[in-house]
This record gives sequence, structure tokens and C-alpha cells, in this order.
Amino acid sequence: MTAMAGMFLTGDQIFESFGVATILVVAIAMLGSLTVLPALLSRLGDGVGRGRVPLVSRLRRDDGDGRIWGAVIDRVLRRPLLSAVLAGGFLLLLAVPAIQLKMAQAGPDTFPKSLAVVKTYDRMQGAFPGRAMAASVVVQAPNVKSPQMQSSISRLEQRALASGRMYRPFTVDVNQAGTVANITVPIEGKGSDAGSNASLGLLRKEIVPETVGALPGTEAGVTGFTAQWKDSKDDVKASLPPVVAFVLLFAFVLMLVAFRSLVIAAKAIVLNLLSVGAAYGVLVLVFQHGVGKNVFGFTSTAGIDPVVPLLLFVILFGLSMDYHVFLLSRIREAVQRGASTDEAVAQGIKSTAGVVTSAALVMVAVFAVFIALSMLFFKQFGVGLAAAILIDATIVRGVLLPASMKLLGDWNWYLPSWLEWLPNLGVSEADAPPETSSSSVSA
Repeated sequence: MTAMAGMFLTGDQIFESFGVATILVVAIAMLGSLTVLPALLSRLGDGVGRGRVPLVSRLRRDDGDGRIWGAVIDRVLRRPLLSAVLAGGFLLLLAVPAIQLKMAQAGPDTFPKSLAVVKTYDRMQGAFPGRAMAASVVVQAPNVKSPQMQSSISRLEQRALASGRMYRPFTVDVNQAGTVANITVPIEGKGSDAGSNASLGLLRKEIVPETVGALPGTEAGVTGFTAQWKDSKDDVKASLPPVVAFVLLFAFVLMLVAFRSLVIAAKAIVLNLLSVGAAYGVLVLVFQHGVGKNVFGFTSTAGIDPVVPLLLFVILFGLSMDYHVFLLSRIREAVQRGASTDEAVAQGIKSTAGVVTSAALVMVAVFAVFIALSMLFFKQFGVGLAAAILIDATIVRGVLLPASMKLLGDWNWYLPSWLEWLPNLGVSEADAPPETSSSSVSA
């Protein structure tokens, strides 16, 4: 819920609505888990274990721990440094392509050529270049029918044709009051490519200000599909830094309060950022470098839709933090019962890794459905989330988390003395985990 609350900082009504809807769904699910689910379990009693799937029980040991993850965790804890270096190095290597991430609005060229609407669009572009995605110059003045305005409109048409980026025919529509004129200007490109953006920039920065926009008492602007796509991309790019900062800050504070440990809180942020970075790297490899494009069924490698990185970040951060809290709660419970940090890590992760992986596989299967859709945005959304969830539930939670906790030992519970005022939520002093204070551990 905290991660999705970051959507309110975008200032975009669609993102805000998405955030509200997601928060409501999570809140209702949480309420149901605390009320309806316990009631159902109580009603079913011992019958809840009936109808088990055959052969699945063989994947678990007699003590309830998963066989596969039990073997993995044992090896990770025996060689924590090697495991952390290999897993962390792999994720960093996977995240390197994210440096090249380029945002590009999906245009008509990103749709499958087999679609009837795309075939029609291609024929229109062939017969009337630029007409299908024309720009609109909107002019507001006391009298757009005046000789001065008509002369300015003529100069605009001449400048547009002379640029080599705009074509005939131009059309001029005037409202009944004669105060607003809409000038349609066919531009070069396919609407969202470099050619269209260059034409839009020329109109906004030079042609319109020096012609119709130069008359006193006149307001002029450029709109249309290209302008809408470019402006929305710029808005999303501007919203990304504050959203990221908000989510990181509040996630850190919540983890700090929940576990009363600077190390746990900081490590949660680092591990989640590794997951996000690796997911961004996968997106760049697939949708910019074209790795596996024949498998996923797309042709355009212009870039990533501006909406995808933002949505991917908030959704993945929320899901990853959910896994992290679930695993760490089990580990802390074991520590409170008197186990050492090493024993608690082994017990906590072995007993939860199967549940986390199963939930992750369900989500991967759900997100993979988006890959089958024709729109490039959905393909990017599906590939990004499926890859991110799979990486997070396996490499991060199954290798990096236990390896880092094993290496840090009692440092995992480090809390400086000046933060001792933090509330100890649900934990008595007698049952509290061993916290390494600043007085006993040198910096």
C-alpha cells in the first residue's frame, strides 16, 4: 500500500486512480485474511488438509521444509560469501543494460502488421503522408478572420512546407465566434518516432512563435497525437524521481520500525533495488536489443513505454517488500525463541521458501498472460513483472538474503542507541532479538 501511494505524486489522474484501486484491493484482501480466512479455517478444522495434490508432498521433508530449497539453503549457508558474490554479480550484470533504457511512446508501427486497422493506417500513410497523425495548431485571438491573422496563417503554411518536414493539405477550422482557429498540419513520421518529434519541436519552438504566435493578444499552441504522446512521456519521466524517493523513504522507515534494525531496513532497500534493476535490464535486452523478439511476437525495438518503468517499480517494490517481511518475521521469531542468527536464518527461510516460490510462480503465470496480447505496452509490462518476480523470489530471497544474513550475523539486528526510542511492536524485552548497540560494536 505504501508503494502504491507513491502514484499520488505523479499528478496524473490515471495513475492516481490506479493507486486508489490497488490500495483498496490490498486493504480488502488484508481484511479478509484477518476475518473471513480464520473463520473458514476454524470451520474446516482438520479437513483443510484433504484433497492434497499427489506427488507434491514428496517435495517436502518430514520436518515440513521443502527438499529443493532446503538443499539450496544448506549450500548457500555453507558458502555465504561465494553465494553472495555470484548472485549479486549476476544481478548487477543483468542490471547493466538498464543504463541504456530509453523511453519511447508506442506508435502504430509497434502493432502487428496483420491487424486490419494497421493495414488501413499504412494505406493512409502511403496515400497521404503525415495526414493520419497530423499536428493541430490551435490559435485563440480576438478575431482569427482578420487580415493580419490570415496573413500569419499563410506564413505558417509556407514555413511548414519550406521545412521539408510538413506536407499539404493544410486545413483551417474556425469556431462560430471567430475567436479560435484549428490549423491541421500533416507532419513527417509515424506519430511517435524521431521524425514526428522533430517536426513537433520545429512547430513549437520556431514556426508557430514566429508566425501566428507573434501577433499581439494571441495565444497559440500545438496539440495532436504526437504532442500528446511527447507531453505524457515528459510528465512520466518528471514524476519518476519523486515517486522513487517517496517509496524508498517510507519503505525504509516502515522496515526500521517493524524490525528495529538499521541493517535490516537498509538491506531490504538494496535487495529490492537489485530486483528492479535486473528487471529493467531484462526489459532493455528484450525490447531494445531485440533478444527473443521472435518468441514474444513483436518487431519494434524503439524503446520502453514511459509508463512501464514507473508501474514496474511500485508494483515490484510492494510485492518484494511483502516477501521480505514474511521471511524476516519467521527469522525473527526463531531468534526470539532462543535460536542463534545462523540457525534462525536456516529455519526461517527453509520453512517459507516453498510458500514464497509457489506464490511467485502463480504471479509469473498471471503476468505472462500479458505477453500474449498484441499491444507492445502489455508485452513489456508482462515480461518486466514476470522476470522481476521470478528473480526476486529465487535469486534474491533464496540466495542473497540468507547469504547476507549469514555474513552479517548479529549485525543484522544493529540499532544505534539514539534510535532506542523506536516502538518495539509486539515484542517484549525478554523476547527481543539480540540487538547490537553502538556502544558494544565499534563503527
